[in-house]
Amino acid sequence: MLSRRHFLKRAASLAAWAALPWSTVAWAAPGAGRRRKRLVTILLRGAVDGLNVVVPHREKAYYEGRPGVAIPPPGSPGGAIDLADGFGLHPALEPLLPFWRDGTLAFVHASGSPDSSRSHFDAQDFMESGTPGKKSTPDGWMNRLLGALPGPGGPTRAVNFGPTMPRIFAGPHSVASQPLGKSAGKGMPLDRPKVSEAFDRLYDEDDALSRAYREGRQARAKLMEDLARDMQEADNGAPGPDGFSLEAAQLARLVAKDDGLQLAFLGIGGWDTHVNQGAAEGQLANRLKTLGAGLAAFASGLGPALEDTLVIVLSEFGRTARENGNGGTDHGHGNVAWLLGGGVRGGRILGRWPGLEEEKLYEGRDLEVTTDFRAVVSETLARHMGLPADAVRSVLPHFRPSASMGLFRA
Repeated sequence: MLSRRHFLKRAASLAAWAALPWSTVAWAAPGAGRRRKRLVTILLRGAVDGLNVVVPHREKAYYEGRPGVAIPPPGSPGGAIDLADGFGLHPALEPLLPFWRDGTLAFVHASGSPDSSRSHFDAQDFMESGTPGKKSTPDGWMNRLLGALPGPGGPTRAVNFGPTMPRIFAGPHSVASQPLGKSAGKGMPLDRPKVSEAFDRLYDEDDALSRAYREGRQARAKLMEDLARDMQEADNGAPGPDGFSLEAAQLARLVAKDDGLQLAFLGIGGWDTHVNQGAAEGQLANRLKTLGAGLAAFASGLGPALEDTLVIVLSEFGRTARENGNGGTDHGHGNVAWLLGGGVRGGRILGRWPGLEEEKLYEGRDLEVTTDFRAVVSETLARHMGLPADAVRSVLPHFRPSASMGLFRA
C-alpha cells in the first residue's frame, strides 16, 4: 500500500521535474551500437471524427448520412486526398502525405475500444488503463510498459508532455512531466467583470427589456457552465492542437537528442464536435490542419531517429456515422488509429472495414470496431519495442492477440 509520505515525496519529485526547463535537463549521450526504440502515444481527447480523417469515399451511405459534413470525393473541390482501396485523407492533413508516400504512415480503420461506453471519461480511462470495461485497474499501460522495458532507465526514460500526469502513466514507476502549450478559454466582452457590471447597472429596472437582459444573462451563464463541464470532461485538461503544432519541431529535436528517452505521451483536446463541425473547411478542418502540421514537423524534426520512433495516434471512440441536426456528429464507437515511423509498413489502410450500411452499423448508428486498439499496441510492443510475449502480457494483462496484423516491416 502506498503510504501518504511516499505519495507526497513522489508528487514533489514529479513537480520538480515539471518545473525544470528542458534546456537544464542533462540529456543522455547516445550509446554505442543500436539505438533503443521509442514509442510516442498521442491521445486525441474528445473523440475525433475518424470517418472524416480517413474518408470512405466509395461508401454511398457515408454521403447519404452526412449531407453537410462529408468530405467530397477525390477530384472534387475540397475533396479528400486519395490514398488506397476507396479511402482518402482529409485535405487539411495534406502535410502528412509525404509520409504516406514514403511508406512511414499507415492507418488502422474501424479500430477502437471493444467497450461500448460513450462517456469520454470512462472511454479515456479504459484506453489509458489498457483494460476496457475494468474500472478497478490501478495503473496505466504505459507505466506498466515502463516497468517491462529491459536495461537501465533514467530520469527522462518516460516523459509526459502536458500539464498533469495522465492516467496512462499512473503507477509505481517514475515519469517526468513537462507542460506543453497554453490552455485558456476565450470569453465574450460581456464576460469581463467591468463590462458585465456596467450592463447590469444599465438594465437593473423592472421593464421588459431589463427582464429580457437578465434572463439572457442567466441563460448564457447556465449554457457556459454546461458547455465548460462537457468540454472539460471531453478534453480532460489537455491543450488543443495549436500548442503541439507550434512546439513540435523543438520537441522532436529534444526527443531525438536523448537516447535514454523511450516513452512519451501527449494528450490533445478539442475534438468533441457536436456543433458546426464543418467538412473540408470549418472547426474540425482547422484543428486537423494544426495537428497535421505538428505531426509532420515532429516527424521531420526527428530526422534519422524517426526510424527508431513510432508515433501512435488514438482517440477514445469515434463519432456517429450520420450527422446530427446541429451540423455536427455525436459520440460513436469505431474510429481510426494512426501509425507513423518506426519501421511501419506504411502506405496502407489496415484492419477489416465493416461498411456503413445501416444493417452493418454498431447499434444501428456507429462504425463497428473490428480491430481492438490493444491489437495495435500489442503488436507495437512485440515488433517495434522488441518485448517478449510474457512482457507484452504484463502490459496488456486481459488481452490475447489472435494473429499478426502485419503492421511492421520484417
